[in-house]
Amino acid sequence: MVRPLVAILNPHAAGGKTVRRWPAFAQAIEQRLGALETLETERPGHAGELARQAIEAGAETIVAVGGDGTLNEVVNGFFSGDEPLRKGVRLAYVPMGTGGDFQRTVQLPSDPAGVAAALAGGKTWAIDVAKIRLVSHDGAPLERYFVNLASFGMGGDVSIRAKNCWLTRHDGKLAFLWATFAVFLAYTGKTVRLRLDDEAEERVFTVTNVALGNGRYHGGGMQPCPLAKLDDGLLEVTTIERLSWFELIRDLRILYSDNVYVHPKTRRFQVKRMRAEADEITRIEVDGEALGRLPLEAWVLPGALELIVP
Repeated sequence: MVRPLVAILNPHAAGGKTVRRWPAFAQAIEQRLGALETLETERPGHAGELARQAIEAGAETIVAVGGDGTLNEVVNGFFSGDEPLRKGVRLAYVPMGTGGDFQRTVQLPSDPAGVAAALAGGKTWAIDVAKIRLVSHDGAPLERYFVNLASFGMGGDVSIRAKNCWLTRHDGKLAFLWATFAVFLAYTGKTVRLRLDDEAEERVFTVTNVALGNGRYHGGGMQPCPLAKLDDGLLEVTTIERLSWFELIRDLRILYSDNVYVHPKTRRFQVKRMRAEADEITRIEVDGEALGRLPLEAWVLPGALELIVP
């Protein structure tokens, strides 16, 4: 029988440091709350499977331990269709990855005493979840959920390059920056067609990237959606039109800042639902994982997830 409190841990997060750090967290949690069951992932996608199994077996709180990718997998185990698998199940997140982008938005505790205190306090925040429908790498339809950010255009290519970079396990921000420059050398922009909410007309852009933000950050600190809110029932959509090499170098500081919309080639939209299409292959990343390509449809599930906060 599953325990009410279950931690799902990615032992490979942060280059293996997570599994070495976790016992101190587990001890602090058990001192405050009693028995804790810790499950370690064994393969990509396993965190979502473990979360689903724990919820179906009666777990009341799931603790995701790892990076943004682990968090994303666990969130995907919470839902079926557009509804929670079981209402009332709470999610806690202990950030131990290299990118830390969701953590930048929510500012959750990352020390043993702070995590244990937040769990014991029981305070929750009903946050939105975004759902996305896309085409997987093998051409099959794919549906995923995310709480932070998705992007397409250069972002999908960059996530592939960054994931295969040795720097990623040491410094997620530096790996993302290196991958951005490496991809941009051969990148010529993508012409995409966007349909926002119920607009009759498609919007056509030739873009470097398009971001769909529930959270604000990606890529180890870049802020493509600095005005995104986790509880407003909306997705922030930021388009960055095609940039020259000179513009990328000159304006990189702006693109990493919370002032991205001062750049003349950025535009901001707020939507409940959107569609995107392109005639050429345009890759999509979701919470840092390259999952497939356009076309996509994305929409918001307002207040669908109970996140434990201090």
